[in-house]
Amino acid sequence: MSDTVKLIIDKKEITAEKGDTILLAAKKNGIEIPNLCYLKEMSPYGACGMCVVEAEGSPKLLRACSQKVSEGMVINTMGERALKARKIALELIMGDHKGDCIGPCSLNCPAHTDCQKYVKEIADGDYKSAVKTIKEVISLPASIGRVCPHPCETACRRQHVEEPVSIAYLKAFAADEVLKNGEHILPEVKAPSEKSVGIIGGGPAGLSAAFRLIQQGHAVTVYDKMPKMGGMLRYGIPEYRLPKKVLDTEIAEIESLGVKMINNCTIGKDITFEEIKEKHDAVLVANGAWKSSSIRCEGESLEGVFGGIDFLRAAALGEKPAIGRKTAIVGGGNTAMDACRTAVRLGAEEVSIIYRRTRDEMPAEDIEIEEAMEEGVIFRFLTNPAEILGCDGRVTGVKLQVMTLGEPDERGRRSPVPVEGEFITLELDSIIIAAGQKNDPAGFEMLETTKRGTILADERTFATSIPGVFAAGDTTNDGASIAIKAIAEANEAAKFIDAYLDGIEIPHKKPVISEREVTDDMFTEYEKHPRIKMPQRAPEDRRNDFTEINLGFTEENAREEATRCLSCGCHDYGHCKLIKYADEYCTDCKKLKGEYHKSFKEEKLEVILRDQGKCILCGLCVRACEDIAKQGILGLVGRGFDTVIKPEFRNIDIKSICADCKKCADVCPTGALKIL
Repeated sequence: MSDTVKLIIDKKEITAEKGDTILLAAKKNGIEIPNLCYLKEMSPYGACGMCVVEAEGSPKLLRACSQKVSEGMVINTMGERALKARKIALELIMGDHKGDCIGPCSLNCPAHTDCQKYVKEIADGDYKSAVKTIKEVISLPASIGRVCPHPCETACRRQHVEEPVSIAYLKAFAADEVLKNGEHILPEVKAPSEKSVGIIGGGPAGLSAAFRLIQQGHAVTVYDKMPKMGGMLRYGIPEYRLPKKVLDTEIAEIESLGVKMINNCTIGKDITFEEIKEKHDAVLVANGAWKSSSIRCEGESLEGVFGGIDFLRAAALGEKPAIGRKTAIVGGGNTAMDACRTAVRLGAEEVSIIYRRTRDEMPAEDIEIEEAMEEGVIFRFLTNPAEILGCDGRVTGVKLQVMTLGEPDERGRRSPVPVEGEFITLELDSIIIAAGQKNDPAGFEMLETTKRGTILADERTFATSIPGVFAAGDTTNDGASIAIKAIAEANEAAKFIDAYLDGIEIPHKKPVISEREVTDDMFTEYEKHPRIKMPQRAPEDRRNDFTEINLGFTEENAREEATRCLSCGCHDYGHCKLIKYADEYCTDCKKLKGEYHKSFKEEKLEVILRDQGKCILCGLCVRACEDIAKQGILGLVGRGFDTVIKPEFRNIDIKSICADCKKCADVCPTGALKIL
């Protein structure tokens, strides 16, 4: 009598051993049936409902983990009823799942840098690994770590305890430590693809795309109109914030991978856009936003009126713009802060900031505002230029309209409105307009633009109106933003350029992730450890030169700061079966959201962290502890909806048993168990 049977699974005829379950038979033949509670070493449990399949002739769905095979069986694992049942099962599980797949720091970073991972590596003293992690996303970590307005920190959960982790400065610290030792963390480069890409613009977007594309084996040439690469990192951010030696070193690393860099090359003057297009198989336009925006104020054409970006660029080139003794900067963003502090260093005796709202509404970082105030900059809030005054064609002052904040709009933002008849006259030798910046369309007229005059690029693929031409960064769509956003766009554009060169299309699919909703009272258990303050040069010293003002973390400071991370993102995200299936079946995590089970974290064993909020009651840990480890330490407690898994701590020896065993954590499909 034969010990095998023949059956069909997903139109594939297979032979299976008698006594095998459908799930096991499928697995032996390379067919995956989703499951969250099955382990071949243990008897079937059927808790998750994920392994249901359709059997020809059966009116009901079968659980593949427990149903035995039989001769002539015809199984469909991807039938409509089975898929619907799995989807509902997943939505029910995810509706009660209280875990963060990815830390909010990474989610809030436009480039989705794995902040949690590199901060942990810094805490462990493994700076090379930290830089390697950062460079998976950011090719200029020492530079970006110094200048990024760190949206990651805005989302950092540590602020519910006291203050966010100093994520950006830690990035710069790790990169500096590696460079200080003469080491260079460089990626592997694939064999030549025989394809080439021309990148117009050597700023953060262009350099990032070059770094990505060279790794894929494509020949990459970067064209830039300025004397050196770096874009706004070099010509828009002052030396005291970002020493150009640091930037030079990181750009040289990118060049060492084989990227060809051509400077002093203006499109439409030294080479045409058509010539670049003909030279390369694909083109990325990342030429930035180099024109200062106008405030449409009478007198703006007078001598002594500078655009904010123009002023900073001139200073970066070693020129000394004639700003005189008294100058004012119009604007409230980081460019305005850079301009006013640069004016101080160029010798202006009185430097003012003119801003039509209050400090609370200023888009500039608080630290930038505070440092400017320390250096003697005068802030004139609730004022707005009504007219730039002049004599003989040159600026002599500005007439300021006094403003007040009106009623909140639908977003709660209070717009500034003029106070009728109230003006202030300010004597000036110059005025710097730092009220925004825009791209220069010269040389790119053949590309379709938006109503704002920016290059129109697909928001997903970054393709432009011309096949084979892509665009990213400040020159596109919504215009100028922060460097990390330009880097994020460049990384995505590079991915689609690579696919375009390979002749493939990348389907769009937004990944499904789980995010926890948190409140301050969920963090009362944590001991307070204030953020390590970045040491700086004294204001009276630093205002006199362009030497970097931040002195940097010591190794002790950096590691101490890194240990403040709460590790919000799931430690097992990369191997989590739950989120893998949720993503595969396009599940809405909160579609069936209802009352949550009681959630808690338990560390009594000291070697295992149990997060009940991530537990889906699959029972694998309980059964592994009982059937495989032969300990029976874990068990189901309670009945119905309130059922939870808890350990029974019988004696002190359990700690050493769990430390050596760890089988419960190994079988957990959701990251609810973590070995400490």
